[in-house]
Amino acid sequence: MDKYPKKYLIGGNWKCNGTKESLEKLVGELNGAGPIPPWVECVVGVPSIHIGTVLATIRSDVKVAAQDCSAKGYGAFTGELAPEMLKDFGVAWVIVGHSERREYQSESSALVAAKTKAAIAAGLSVMVCCGETLAEREAGKVDAVVLEDHLAALKGVISEAEWASIAIAYEPVWAIGTGVTASPEQAQEVHASIRAWLAKNISSGVAKATRIQYGGSMKGANAAGLLAQPDIDGGLIGGASLKPEFITGIAANAPEPIV
Repeated sequence: MDKYPKKYLIGGNWKCNGTKESLEKLVGELNGAGPIPPWVECVVGVPSIHIGTVLATIRSDVKVAAQDCSAKGYGAFTGELAPEMLKDFGVAWVIVGHSERREYQSESSALVAAKTKAAIAAGLSVMVCCGETLAEREAGKVDAVVLEDHLAALKGVISEAEWASIAIAYEPVWAIGTGVTASPEQAQEVHASIRAWLAKNISSGVAKATRIQYGGSMKGANAAGLLAQPDIDGGLIGGASLKPEFITGIAANAPEPIV
């Protein structure tokens, strides 16, 4: 039996970055970055064109995620990647609902929920992203966006049993790629609200078991303080995931949980 049944989930989102040469270098650096603690699960979100190469070369204790998937299976859907394709190819995870897709591809919360459902049905684990813009935070609409829109769309679509395949990635949009990070206290406040929402709307068991990641300029310099918060169970890291500090500064600094 695993001593650490609820591991920190440290996800890296490489976004639309990388050439064959640069990603070969990055994988080599990650492979040589030292040990990952047994209480940490590491996943890298790879651009689809590079997934095969990364799967074949990344260290065995780092899993690979796709950055998106279709809400449908195989069929006449030109340009889409069916969840079944990703699973067949050896992908373990998929990221859905990232704020950049919500903004630039106009993805609705209903579509994100449909993608989540399809991914779980295909056997994938899913990081479901949620988070507010700066204007929404300043207007006092954090709960309205994160709880009553982004998460509420999952209610009634995802069964209680299916929540075992989901991690929630809270990513305040105002802290993504800006260098501005929510303070540990700000992040903890929203993470606690998410956990309370899960307890009220799904079940207390799901609330306890679900990992809630923080996404938004997490890096080696601030990871330990964020991960020390009681309701922060990992991170979804952007820029820092393209550097060895993804392992040496973030995963390696996750505090050992009390078991």
